[in-house]
Amino acid sequence: MDYNLLLITGAACAIGFYMAWSIGANDVSNAMATAVGARAITFKQAALIAGVLIFLGAVFVGPNVAETIKGKIVNTTVINDPLILMLGFVSSLLAAAIWSTLATWKEMPISTTHSIIGALVGFGIVAGGFSSINWGVVGSVAASWVISPVGGCILAYTVFRIIVKLIFAQKDPVRATKVVGPIIIGVTAFVMSVSLLFETQLGDMLGIAELYPSLIASAGVSVVIIFLSIYLLRNIHAKSVDDYTTVEEVFRKLQIITSCYVAFSIGANDVANAIGPVAAIIPLASTGTMGAVAQIPLYLLIIGGVGMAVGCLTWGYKVMKTMGDRITKLTNTRGFAVDFGGATTVLIASKFGLPISTSHTAVGAIIGVGLARGFEAVDLKIVKKIVVSWLLTLPIAAFTSAIIFIGIKALI
Repeated sequence: MDYNLLLITGAACAIGFYMAWSIGANDVSNAMATAVGARAITFKQAALIAGVLIFLGAVFVGPNVAETIKGKIVNTTVINDPLILMLGFVSSLLAAAIWSTLATWKEMPISTTHSIIGALVGFGIVAGGFSSINWGVVGSVAASWVISPVGGCILAYTVFRIIVKLIFAQKDPVRATKVVGPIIIGVTAFVMSVSLLFETQLGDMLGIAELYPSLIASAGVSVVIIFLSIYLLRNIHAKSVDDYTTVEEVFRKLQIITSCYVAFSIGANDVANAIGPVAAIIPLASTGTMGAVAQIPLYLLIIGGVGMAVGCLTWGYKVMKTMGDRITKLTNTRGFAVDFGGATTVLIASKFGLPISTSHTAVGAIIGVGLARGFEAVDLKIVKKIVVSWLLTLPIAAFTSAIIFIGIKALI
């Protein structure tokens, strides 16, 4: 490996850490914003909990094998120069990280995945022309701008209306919670279990990663959780006939659990956004080739996990303010509906191979819960700013990546 290749590899690891930091700073809002907005936990508690869980998710459940950019956005058969590909991946990482940092600074939730995709488009066009880009994939990303928020909105709205109808609209809400609560908790446990087992590394380790085994195992987990919930809720008593405070307290504990699950999932799923390109650069630098998949070694998972955790602990509070306070007022039941609706939408879409954004889905879910109380409950000015930031992500990341690539190429 010559000096230039060694320099590129080192720079890729450093920029991969920076990208991981930006993911932790921006995407952590998807996990903990609703819990903070509903006053279930404080900003500091949320940042600490999410930081730890994101790291654990990245290192222990994060992908050992991730699909590379090859066959996804940039057609590497058109750009057949290993040095150009390495420079392009480095430029794309840096451009995506810079845009994510700027968006976090302005307290706007964006998709870090879409940032990388936009950056790769910019590099690919400059390096190989428009024919080097798989525009079908880019089109599906653009479609996800609608699929993500609408799906999250509809599901969160539905979940919250079910809670209102089956619990809050009853004569004795606390008694209704004892009956309906275990079922809601059981369904939540089922969804969480499926997402952690079906076609995941954890599922492979346990030998139940296929569809039917993961569904059966998750159903078993759900049944156990339902009976445990019935046992734990048996001693809860209403302070008055219309005791909504006690109901919210029950959902406060449940919401903390669902928020932790989302944080763990972000670490497990999004770590590849930061270190996947780095894992592609390493074989390019050493052998000049890149296989169909990029093996991600443990040390890169640790780099990504630490970077995401540090980003969460340092700047995570910025976007959390927007997601937790400014779109609509959240309570614990509303926050739970957001977490459940958002996480379920992402799970379903990911299993169908749709490249949706957790950020977009979470925003849509929050809007859905707000709309359940009427349009006046949603701050449409904030929503407008968020949508604008979504639309700007792809072109700005692409332009920035192209400029950085041209600059680095000229220097090297």
